[in-house]
Amino acid sequence: MSEIPQDITHDQYAVRLKKLQDMRAAGSDPFRANCEQTHFSGEALKAYIDGQDYVVPVKVAGRLVVIRDMGKSQFVKVLDQQGQIQLYLKKDLVGDAAYAEFKKLDLGDIVGAEGTLFKTKTGEITVRVDKFTLVSKALRPLPEKWHGLTDAEQVYRQRYLDLIVNPESRARLMLRSKIVASIRSTLASRKFLEVETPMLEGVAGGAAARPFVTHHNALGADFFLRIALELRLKRLLVGGYDRVFEIGRVFRNEGVSRKHNPEFTMLEVYQAYSDFRGMMELLRAIIQDIATDVLHYTHVKHAATGEMIHLFGEWRSVRYFDLIDETAGFALSSFRGKPEYREKAVEACQKLGLEVHAGWETHEVVNEIFGKKIEPTLIQPTFVTHLPKELCPLAKLNKEDPGLIDVFECIIGGMEVAPAYSEQNDPFVQREMFEKQVGEEKQNLDTDFLLALEHGMPPAGGMGVGIDRLCILLTGAESIRDVILFPSLRPTAAPSAS
Repeated sequence: MSEIPQDITHDQYAVRLKKLQDMRAAGSDPFRANCEQTHFSGEALKAYIDGQDYVVPVKVAGRLVVIRDMGKSQFVKVLDQQGQIQLYLKKDLVGDAAYAEFKKLDLGDIVGAEGTLFKTKTGEITVRVDKFTLVSKALRPLPEKWHGLTDAEQVYRQRYLDLIVNPESRARLMLRSKIVASIRSTLASRKFLEVETPMLEGVAGGAAARPFVTHHNALGADFFLRIALELRLKRLLVGGYDRVFEIGRVFRNEGVSRKHNPEFTMLEVYQAYSDFRGMMELLRAIIQDIATDVLHYTHVKHAATGEMIHLFGEWRSVRYFDLIDETAGFALSSFRGKPEYREKAVEACQKLGLEVHAGWETHEVVNEIFGKKIEPTLIQPTFVTHLPKELCPLAKLNKEDPGLIDVFECIIGGMEVAPAYSEQNDPFVQREMFEKQVGEEKQNLDTDFLLALEHGMPPAGGMGVGIDRLCILLTGAESIRDVILFPSLRPTAAPSAS
């Protein structure tokens, strides 16, 4: 490990390996041991009855992370899923032989202990150990206490060490699990059914993205790792699943950045007989339930600016072209449909210092203004509505202006958290919108999905929520890598196992 000189690591490994060999020679093998665990650390701390020392029995287990040797007694701390708890071992209580064996243990070893709870003179709830068991010998040392695991690359490659020695990472990633559980609870309370759909697809549809390709030997065909959940879930609307959602992995063979990972987690949810405005209410409920039940506060701090993001109250709703016109400094939207529209859009970009590629369609030029100059400034929760129809072929056209679609993009903290649509259910319009796509937004034509639409799909609201981005927002993380347990990394030589 980078924090520990290689010779020290090697020496400690050799010493620990010799201890293991001695144990096995004496007829003891920690890798064959097990122990009963009645309490996690947090539960044990809550189980203590004030003023009643040595009354409440507990059995705990965890990794040794602190050892304080006081001669004939030891105070140690073990780490489990809920945190740390202190153990107190006294030679007179466990016996000479057992105490001698305990003194041979190293930081990182995993032990089980049973005893009773008491409070020390400093007020710390502690387990007075009557009996202990070594259940797994750590042959490699933990990162050094004061320097910790600070190398970013190592944090991501050896996440297991990060979880042991960095309390902030541990808390953040556990919070992610609670956030996902809260989402499921909110949707279940609203009678949504959770489903699972295939990760291998014959057609990579539902979004405009470069897919990963793999070969199915038994079927003798190439398949794609899914780039979206949408088209499968909308088939379920056709089949009579009126409220349906999936939380699943999605794969896009594209770039890596602070907000992008090639595989990421999406919530997609569809509600028959609703629309994009119904999805606004649902998204607010999901996030506000998380704030109430998991975070226990009504606002979060924006990591980059320090601005407080208020999750309750009314969220702003503003039309896409109102923001474009305001930022461009003139009514660019008034030129929509006119020959000079592209020229005016390019002019607006140039005034804003934005580069325009020659092959871009007009809507791509306009959207560059939104992506580079508008989205990063939207820190408070904002629904940006009525985008150009070219940006999404899966949404209903707006009745008053068929050049727009009934959608929103929810921007919080300067990044898109969730797009939502009034879903297109007219098979003829859907086919036409697919076929008219150009540029980066072009999707593969899923003819089976069009066939499903011809059987009749109810009107519906649909929404996708990037779970990783939501966790960035709600946990104050700086990067998507900080909220994914095992982010995608360039392959490298694996750490030596001996």
